[in-house]
Amino acid sequence: MIIGVLQVEMTVPGSLSLKDKRRVVQSIKAKLHREHMVSVAETGSLGSLTSATLGIVLAAGEVPYCQSVLQNIVEKLKTHRDAVLADWSIQIITGVTPGQEEGLTDQDGDEA
Repeated sequence: MIIGVLQVEMTVPGSLSLKDKRRVVQSIKAKLHREHMVSVAETGSLGSLTSATLGIVLAAGEVPYCQSVLQNIVEKLKTHRDAVLADWSIQIITGVTPGQEEGLTDQDGDEA
């Protein structure tokens, strides 16, 4: 199993209140979930009137597919009319498939 994680920092320049920002963020979250079948959560900058941090997660079977979907989301967010993409990062996490338990390594590279 492959897990793709996209973290984005966005600014909402037209926001004058938390309610304005929430409206934009909720719209982005719903659209990304509907169009790309990803999980989306606001993970930071919750009290800020003009900035939002979103975590976007996708489970997939292949790394190229996962990278492609997340990169398409980045491109879509670059052209959003109500928010500006300030920064982003993608992380791909690969898991072990059944039957491959032997020879596992932990995060520092030592055998488990």
